[in-house]
Amino acid sequence: MKKNIFTLFFLFSTVFCIAQKKVIQTEQAPAPIGPYSQAVEANGMVFVAGQIGLNPQTRQLVAGGVEAETAQIMDNIKAILKAANLSLADIVNTTIYVKDLTYFSKINEIYGKYFEGNFPARATVGVNNLPGGAALEIAVVAVRGPRKK
Repeated sequence: MKKNIFTLFFLFSTVFCIAQKKVIQTEQAPAPIGPYSQAVEANGMVFVAGQIGLNPQTRQLVAGGVEAETAQIMDNIKAILKAANLSLADIVNTTIYVKDLTYFSKINEIYGKYFEGNFPARATVGVNNLPGGAALEIAVVAVRGPRKK
């Protein structure tokens, strides 16, 4: 009898622990250019797909080089997180893909302005090419924390 109760409890708790996938989407950020979602939430973690510097309305790469692209990317990420009821402060990890690492300091300066201390962990990777001729792409992971009152 105890074994049956334990088995039922285990099965019941397992059902509630399975990741529930929720797609996050907003018109305030560019629509995906392929078969992927802007972001996906599972177990309180929000995985934002890599963003390039596309204007959400025109779906064209913004003019102005790496500085303009970086700012547009961060604005797009901010909009996606807002659609998930999160903010840039909820980001725990960032991966930056950049075609030319000599732009690292410019990207770093602009990226840093979007945070108020307690920066996320981050990796920056030099790559050969990116979609749409972009100079950089940024992907983030945010975590849903306890609600503030």
